[in-house]
Amino acid sequence: MNRLLIIDGLNLVRRIHAVLPDENDIDSVKVRTLAACHKMLAHHLPTHVVIVWDGEQESWRKKLYPDYKKGRKPMPEALQKGLEGIKKALEAEHIQSLNAESEADDVIATLALKITQNQGEAIIASTDKGFSQLPQHKLIIWDHFNQQPFDLLEHERKLGVIHSQFLDFIALAGDSGNKIPGIAGIGPKSAADLLNKFRSLANIYRSLENLGPKQASKLAEGKEIARISYKLAQLQCDIPLNINLKQFRYNVVVSN
Repeated sequence: MNRLLIIDGLNLVRRIHAVLPDENDIDSVKVRTLAACHKMLAHHLPTHVVIVWDGEQESWRKKLYPDYKKGRKPMPEALQKGLEGIKKALEAEHIQSLNAESEADDVIATLALKITQNQGEAIIASTDKGFSQLPQHKLIIWDHFNQQPFDLLEHERKLGVIHSQFLDFIALAGDSGNKIPGIAGIGPKSAADLLNKFRSLANIYRSLENLGPKQASKLAEGKEIARISYKLAQLQCDIPLNINLKQFRYNVVVSN
């Protein structure tokens, strides 16, 4: 059975870089990135591995909503200049890179679903909780920094909704980390209460007459921004990639 390890490149190297005392010490980033990848390879024993990087083009999400991810710190200049060297070092260790045109997330989601829908297994190595919306069948979301898989049940408990409601929840409450707005005046608790009662965003909007006038008004006025917020949060899983899985076959035996 094919098992594909998909590493979220910038999620990994930016977190490694952020804890170093000298932001210009890219050699240490390179060494630690290689060590992290080898550790993941030894743990998961994949048949294939790829590390996916964000590209330079403007994201379609940014075009849809200009404030998307507004205020996020740009990549440090030293790291930006050192990325190519990191990619080459990874390639020398038989870890191939795949460069997205803009955001890596949609490429990662496409790869994961492509292999799980073809009887394979996928491991997404990332701390980005946006991947939690993906079907969990034959998919693990791996947090390298805490050395544990994403806990879906704990995330459901934290939000107060179930897996199938994650996108509806963001449509209502937004996502401050990515500057996804949600509906003004509808916070996480209200969003969870509404979804627990009506089960879906569509049902909520079919039931506005059953809500108090103040809340119904907020929802009615926020319908378009809820639609946009849902779309911003939703991973695109059908990105044309023009690749072959065998490009990423990993035959090297690694040890802990």
